[in-house]
Amino acid sequence: MAKIYAILSGKGGVGKTTTTINLGTSLNELGEDVIIIDGNLTTPNIGIHLGAPIVPTTLNHVLNGQAKLEDAIYEHESGTKIIPASLSLKESEKIDYRKLSEVAKRLKKMSNHIIIDSAAGLGEEARSSMMAADEIIIVTNPEMSAVTDALKAVKLAEEMGKTVMGVIITRYQGKKIEMSISNIKDMLEVPILGIIPEDDSIKESHVMKNAVIYTHPKSPAAKNYMLTSRRILGEEVRFEPPKNGILSKILKTLGIRGY
Repeated sequence: MAKIYAILSGKGGVGKTTTTINLGTSLNELGEDVIIIDGNLTTPNIGIHLGAPIVPTTLNHVLNGQAKLEDAIYEHESGTKIIPASLSLKESEKIDYRKLSEVAKRLKKMSNHIIIDSAAGLGEEARSSMMAADEIIIVTNPEMSAVTDALKAVKLAEEMGKTVMGVIITRYQGKKIEMSISNIKDMLEVPILGIIPEDDSIKESHVMKNAVIYTHPKSPAAKNYMLTSRRILGEEVRFEPPKNGILSKILKTLGIRGY
């Protein structure tokens, strides 16, 4: 059964777009058919991250009734399909964000997984992505302000009657200055889908305009995005602790065994 996921953060700069791209390409690598939508219509990043910042037809054109949906779908070299948004501010004006739900429902007939990279924050754009989704995935960093905004996103999803599948914690280093995994879990009260470590490979993948699972497939970040995607598919995948053993101890206190 096809499913629509909205990737939200509540706060910008936590790695939401990077996570969207790597979840989408990971699912594709696992044999799933995937379409990634750039739901961040005013400040889009999907096309930029994948080396296609300007394309002839965008999601903006579709929402404005200027183009057919099929013409806005592009296939990445990995086989993952994407629908970029326009970088033009003019083309983002007068868009009826509510039409995103209609577009997403039509895509369910074309693909198994539709992943929406939502706008940062919890404004109209982000809410339109939530409304279009079957389930919500929250992305946060292990620091108080990011987790607080993630909690706001969880509460808003609940108010909208949407299921929060879980949270993905990015840029994790296991330092004492960070919020602990147990505290994040207790505060958000949703399952942990993945813990992505701080990894320079992600920054390098941005420069290379591709997903880290392809540019650095053996990196800790790539491995953990793949594990996270398997959990999204319903597999019971254990968390893999980093070599320093810090995460292993934390997961043990949560009753989660590593490899």
